[in-house]
Amino acid sequence: MNTRDFDTSASSRWLTALDRMERTTAVDPAIRVLQRGIRSLPLGGVRDLLRGGPLGHPLHPVLVQVPVGCWLSAAVVDVAVPGARRAATTLTAVGLAGVAPAAVAGWADWAELPPGQARVGLAHALASVTSVACYAGSLTARLRGRTAKGRLWALGGLAAVAMAGALGGHVAYRTTASPPETPTT
Repeated sequence: MNTRDFDTSASSRWLTALDRMERTTAVDPAIRVLQRGIRSLPLGGVRDLLRGGPLGHPLHPVLVQVPVGCWLSAAVVDVAVPGARRAATTLTAVGLAGVAPAAVAGWADWAELPPGQARVGLAHALASVTSVACYAGSLTARLRGRTAKGRLWALGGLAAVAMAGALGGHVAYRTTASPPETPTT
């Protein structure tokens, strides 16, 4: 088996799992309740702002750059800059502070998604919550002087962020992209 065969096989398994997730209706009652609840919030013009109206595209992907960038930077500092505990702790904290605006914008977008995308979006949200919990654990450990434990929590958080990003990318790109045009001869 060469590398290309592995990549194709892994990609196929990933897409098959996502296709199943898109089609399963087990969580639809909860999704409908959550979406209705979010849509019923009296946000006025803030809803359009949260959904990125002034930008012409969703705001959520822009806002997630803060936590993801901070947490990735903290990982680099943890690995490549010995003795930079304070910097990694600060980056972890700033990343956590950036979560709320990104999450609010994400929920505003999610409330408008059709069922298949909403199902994957819910998995994206769960992976995101997992990453936040891991980074909160990391920050707590770091502030208590338990650097190694903080790094381990951060490693778990980074894995959850990667999963959340893959799921979010699927919602944003694969399920909304137009099918490729067929060349004419």
